[in-house]
Amino acid sequence: MWDKKKITPHSLRHSDATDLIKAGVDLLEVQKILGHHSILTTARYTHLTTETKRTAEQAINALMSSFSIQWGMRT
Repeated sequence: MWDKKKITPHSLRHSDATDLIKAGVDLLEVQKILGHHSILTTARYTHLTTETKRTAEQAINALMSSFSIQWGMRT
């Protein structure tokens, strides 16, 4: 059996915004596309998927590994 869901303009915008984020489009670009004044409004349209979470973690780890912190040394 098919699960019936109501399709609305809002649900389509939400779905499209999520797909854009999954495709790697920057959240600020999605904000412009949707015409939102606040990035917080845009963030409500997106879901943090497993893939976007992993991509973010990889980017953060790569950035952090580029730093070298040595404690107790004076320069």
